[in-house]
Amino acid sequence: MKTKEQLKALRESSKKRNFSQRLDMIVILKEFNLKKADYKLDEVFMLPKGPGKQTKVTIFADNIPAIEGCKIVKKDEIEKLSQNKKELKNLIADTTFFLSEPPLMPVVGKFLGKFLAPIGKMPKPLAGDPKKMAETFKKGVRVEVKRDPVIRTVVGLESMSDDDLAENIEALVSFLKVKLPKGKSNIGKGKLKFSMSKPIVLEVD
Repeated sequence: MKTKEQLKALRESSKKRNFSQRLDMIVILKEFNLKKADYKLDEVFMLPKGPGKQTKVTIFADNIPAIEGCKIVKKDEIEKLSQNKKELKNLIADTTFFLSEPPLMPVVGKFLGKFLAPIGKMPKPLAGDPKKMAETFKKGVRVEVKRDPVIRTVVGLESMSDDDLAENIEALVSFLKVKLPKGKSNIGKGKLKFSMSKPIVLEVD
């Protein structure tokens, strides 16, 4: 992949803004039958250089210490949260990934499942070192196919170096080649764009 050349072309064709724009990668899938169960895709991918802006993680837990950059919601707060629609809406909007101590998973399901499940945000169970797992998810992005055979996900920020952005893009393409049912054959056209730029073609080898 001539990824760095394509990033250079995108920068040159984009109007400079007074903030660091998000870099999105768009992949249009082919031979991808959304009606087949094994053609569903909803994965968490850890970008090797991170997304640039820290991903926000909320943890349902009673027995872990505070973790920098993570919100901890205790067991006795879960039911109250389900009754405070405004607070819950804000938390969901502000959180990319939810994690939970395994014993609290049924409690989360009972009170928050109807809000989290339909949008694919049910928590992942904590395993091993909670801090290490949380730090890993801070580098994560959601890779999913919804109603159309298209994947849209952030791969970094404009302020990141081309080397780091290229590493993220190429790692994600490699991941898709493994995760898609037909691998590379499912990958059609690729595009890159900043938040407020026009897209350019991403050549996928």
